[in-house]
Amino acid sequence: MDKPLISVKNLTKSYQMGDTIVHALRGVSIDIYKDDFVAITGASGSGKSTFMNTLGCLDKPTSGEYYLDGVDALNMDKNQLAEFRNRKIGFIFQSFNILARTSALENVELPLLYNNKISTKERKARALEALASVGLADRANNMPNQLSGGQQQRVAIARALVNAPLVIMADEPTGNLDTRTSLEIMSIFQNLNSTGITIVMVTHEPDIARCAMMNIVFRDGRIIGSREVPNRLIAAEELKKMPVESAESTI
Repeated sequence: MDKPLISVKNLTKSYQMGDTIVHALRGVSIDIYKDDFVAITGASGSGKSTFMNTLGCLDKPTSGEYYLDGVDALNMDKNQLAEFRNRKIGFIFQSFNILARTSALENVELPLLYNNKISTKERKARALEALASVGLADRANNMPNQLSGGQQQRVAIARALVNAPLVIMADEPTGNLDTRTSLEIMSIFQNLNSTGITIVMVTHEPDIARCAMMNIVFRDGRIIGSREVPNRLIAAEELKKMPVESAESTI
């Protein structure tokens, strides 16, 4: 069998809140392979966001091991970690996290600014290609306030793609979107996954979790279930079933 793209072993995370020690992760172990599309689910406070922050190299666990693409992600200095994260991981957040006073194109170019080997011309070309891949080639010069919520999330997806990451990590990517727009975003994710991009997504929405290939369920800082998704939803097919009158331009 191929080596896992992501391998975590016995991850723990504890922190102090007043006089109380909170155990956010309690010995989490799992392997995720290239081409997987994983949805992490669980109640609020179950540990799923802490786990995602660890996978994204945004936070360090109290103990345990984490290997991404065969590299020990927990034993790098700050600069090494920033470069590693920028090359290997694309991030997508519920709140989009795009800059309000910067065009769609400039937002997508941001991750490339840290690579001085890329010329201005190449940076623009790669950003335009990423925007085209999410259907926003004609919106490159639009400002965020000229875009719908769904379009802003597409900009965020393009920004996550522009460095050709090994894995996209999405934290509640449809949390602020309506049903149709959520399915549009999931259709993009499924298409990206079919090209070989691994996707790890946190969601509290059961129907969105059904768009993944595998569901991992957290409770009280532990994984209590991991299974392939039965009757997986194909977002493009679900969109075809929606009535035309609900297709307002939200994306």
